[in-house]
Amino acid sequence: MINLSNITKTFADGTQALKGISLSIKNGEFVAIMGPSGSGKSTLMHIIGALDIPTNGTYTLDTESVHELDDDRLSDIRNRKIGFVFQAFNILPRMSILKNVALPLAYLNDPDRIQKATKVLERVGLADQISKKPNEISGGQKQRVAIARALITNPSIILADEPTGNLDSKTGDEIMHLFQELHDQGHTIVMVTHEHNIAAHAQRVITLRDGLISEDVQQKPYG
Repeated sequence: MINLSNITKTFADGTQALKGISLSIKNGEFVAIMGPSGSGKSTLMHIIGALDIPTNGTYTLDTESVHELDDDRLSDIRNRKIGFVFQAFNILPRMSILKNVALPLAYLNDPDRIQKATKVLERVGLADQISKKPNEISGGQKQRVAIARALITNPSIILADEPTGNLDSKTGDEIMHLFQELHDQGHTIVMVTHEHNIAAHAQRVITLRDGLISEDVQQKPYG
């Protein structure tokens, strides 16, 4: 599904964040990306998520050459194939939970967005919270809202950037069990984390160091 070949990324100030990453992720894998600050993991995530393009190298997602696409086509790829979950939740405070989750489909003018949002909120265990505002729910529930919003377009890939970073350990474990359920349902999940106990939920852990892959390990996930 995801194929990266000799990916480099150099920023305008000359910083070389990625120095030749080659990586394949199969459909249905659950992958954790780890590494110290400055190792390139967020840059790699942005390239996988079509939020940025590499300086050199090739990126193929399914049959599409992502590295060759313009901004409009990159946006189309993100809308159709990728769901994003961020550490900071990125949900709108003045909207209800239901409308937050339905928002991606509002941009697509989907007439069934409210019904679809209701169903996906049921999937993440928030059926009884749909009319509440974000300030009326817990941090763990906010992350479930963010996951529901990522699922609303039925993406083939879920990208999660430090999804438990703002949560206590118990709530973080609950969110990781939810990710495991989504993986069991067939979703491909790529997650950036700096926490080994969170990475332990994945079936594969890729470690970056100084813009290169230093380890790529298969493991039996727990949870």
